[in-house]
Amino acid sequence: MLESFEPIGPLENRWNKHLFDLALVAPQNRDKHKIIVIGTGLAGASLCATLGEAGYNVSSFCFQDSPRRAHSIAAQGGINATKNYQNDGDSVWRLFYDTIKGGDFRARESNVYRLAELSGNIIDQAVAQGVPFAREYSGYLANRSFGGTQVSRTFYARGQTGQQLLLGAYSAMSRQVESGRVTHHSRTEMLEIITIDGKARGVVVRDLVSGELTTHTADCVVLCTGGYSNAYYLSTNAKGCNASATWRAFKQGAYFANPSFTQIHPTCIPPTGENQSKLTLMSESLRNDGRIWAPKNSEDCEKNPADIKEEDRDYFLERMYPAFANLVPRDVASRAVKLICDEGRGVGSRIHGQRLGVYLDFTDVINKTGLAEVEEKYGNLFEMYERITNEDPYTIPMKIYPAPHYSMGGLWVDYNLMTTLDGLFAAGEANFSDHGANRLGASALMQGLADGYFILPQTIANYLARNTFDNIDRHEQVQQALDAVKDRINKLMHAPNAQHSPEYFHQKLGKILWDACGMSREQARLVQAIDEIKALEIEFWKKIKVTGVDKDLNQTLERAGRVADFIELGILMCKDALNREESCGAHARVEHLSPSGEAKRNDEEFSFVAAWEYQQDKVKLHEEHLHFEFIKPTVRNYK
Repeated sequence: MLESFEPIGPLENRWNKHLFDLALVAPQNRDKHKIIVIGTGLAGASLCATLGEAGYNVSSFCFQDSPRRAHSIAAQGGINATKNYQNDGDSVWRLFYDTIKGGDFRARESNVYRLAELSGNIIDQAVAQGVPFAREYSGYLANRSFGGTQVSRTFYARGQTGQQLLLGAYSAMSRQVESGRVTHHSRTEMLEIITIDGKARGVVVRDLVSGELTTHTADCVVLCTGGYSNAYYLSTNAKGCNASATWRAFKQGAYFANPSFTQIHPTCIPPTGENQSKLTLMSESLRNDGRIWAPKNSEDCEKNPADIKEEDRDYFLERMYPAFANLVPRDVASRAVKLICDEGRGVGSRIHGQRLGVYLDFTDVINKTGLAEVEEKYGNLFEMYERITNEDPYTIPMKIYPAPHYSMGGLWVDYNLMTTLDGLFAAGEANFSDHGANRLGASALMQGLADGYFILPQTIANYLARNTFDNIDRHEQVQQALDAVKDRINKLMHAPNAQHSPEYFHQKLGKILWDACGMSREQARLVQAIDEIKALEIEFWKKIKVTGVDKDLNQTLERAGRVADFIELGILMCKDALNREESCGAHARVEHLSPSGEAKRNDEEFSFVAAWEYQQDKVKLHEEHLHFEFIKPTVRNYK
C-alpha cells in the first residue's frame, strides 16, 4: 500500500499546517546545497527562479536552444484561478470540486484543494512579472469559461497564454542566471539518473551539438519534463516532447502512475493526410462562443456548410448536455465527437475511409455581437487557423476533431511531490497527481506554476534539511551510469539489420496505441496491442537505422532513443488500461459504458491510483487507495 503522506484535519488548513511542520534551511546554509532541475517549461523555469532567489545553487538543463522554447510556450488557452472578479459564484471550493468531478473522482482531495487555494497567488505573481493578461475596459483582468465549469475563472493573454507566462518565469529565471545562482545548460538531454544508496544524486546528459556525455551530481534532482502524449505519434505536442527522462526514473525505482490516463483534446484541427506528424490545437476558449454541430444526414456531409439548413444541423453537445452544452469537459466532448463521426456524419478529409471532423461555428456570435468583438477575442486564433487550412473561420465554420494532448499519468509523487526514488521530485505534467482521469482546461499551467513557485521550494527545503550529503563525484555508480548510457547509444547505433528510421517505428506504435488505447479501449484489443507492441520492440532493436555518428549533432539518434522509450511505455499504457476494469474520465472501456455512452466507474474496486514498479523485464502494480472525506463520488452529470 502506497502512502502519500497527505495531511489530516480540515481541508482548508492542511497545506498551511504542513508548511509549518516542514523543516527549513537557514539562508546562510542554502548555497551549500546543489539542486538539478531537468526541463525549463513553466514548472522548471518557475522552480529555478524561486530556488535561485532563495539562495540555492541550481543547475538547469533543457534540450531546446533556450529555456523560453519549452513546450509550455504552445499553451494557447489560459490559466485557472479563483479570483471571482465577475461574482458569478466561483470560490476555492468550487475550483476544487470542479477539478475532482472533472477528473471523475480519481484524484487526491488534499492535492487538488492545495492547487485551488494557490491559484490566486499565481495570477498575482504573473501580474507582478508583467504578464500581459487581457483586461476589461475598466482595467480588471478579463476571464472566460472553459470546459467542465459554469463560472468564468480562466485568465488569458491575447497571444498564447503559455508563451506569456513562460516569458514571465523565464525572465525571473534569467535574473538568477545572471546572479550566478542558476547555471543553465541548453541543448542537453538527460539520459540517465544517477542513484547512490537508493537516492537520486545526479544525472548523465548528452550535449546535443557535440555528442559529449557528462555527469552532474547534486543533493537532489527534479524532473519537470512534461508528458508523454507524443507516444501516439500524431498529437498536439511539440515534436521534441518525449518520455525519456521519466522513463529513466521509472527504471531506477520511481513508480509510474496511471499511464493509461491520457487526454484527447476535442478542439484540434483534423488531420488532412495519413502521413501527417503533428496536429494543431485550437484553444478550448473557442467553445465559449463557437457552436459545435454536424449534419443530421450523412448525405449532407460533402455539402458546403452554408448550404445546410438550420433544421438539418445537429448541435449535438447542446442536445446531449443542455446544462453545459459546448463547455462539457474534454473527455465528454471528445467521445461525443467520435460518436458522431463513427455514425458517418463527420465532415472534412477522409482518413482511412472515414471523415474526421465536425464544425465549430461562430456565425451566431458574429451576428449577435459583431465581427469586431469576435476578432478582438479570438483574432490571433482565427488567423492561425486560416494560415493552416486556407479557410476563413469568420465565414466558413472551423473543422475540429479530437487529438492526443495531455497525459494525466506520470511519475507517482507523494504530497511533497517526491517520487518513490528518494531525492527525486517531479513537477508539472511529469507527475500524475492533481487531475485524476481527466484534466479541466486551463489547469495545466496552473499546476506547473503552483508546483514551481509555491510547493517544491518548501518541500525540497524539508528534504535537504533532514538529510546529509557526501561528495559523490568519484563514486563508482557515477561511472556505471555513464557506462550504461554509452552501451545504450552503442546499441542504437549498431542494430544488426538496420533498415528503418525512428519515425517508421514511431508511426507504427502510434497507430496501435490510438486504435487500442485512445478514445476507446476494450479487453481483446488491448491484449492484442500488447503483443503487437512487444513484436514491434523486437523489430526495433533489430532494424533501427541511425545514420551519422554519436559524437556530433545527430537528431536521428535523439529520436531513436525517445522512440525506444515510447515503445516500452506503450506496453505499460495498455497494461494499465487492461487492468482498470471500469471507465472513468478519459479512460473509456467499451465494456464499462452506460447505455448512453457515458463513463461507468467501479468505485468499489478501482478507486485507487495504479502505481507501477519496474522489476527488470516485468512490472508490479501498487495501489494507493483514494479517500474522499469532503466530496462524495457521484455519477458525473453535465446534462
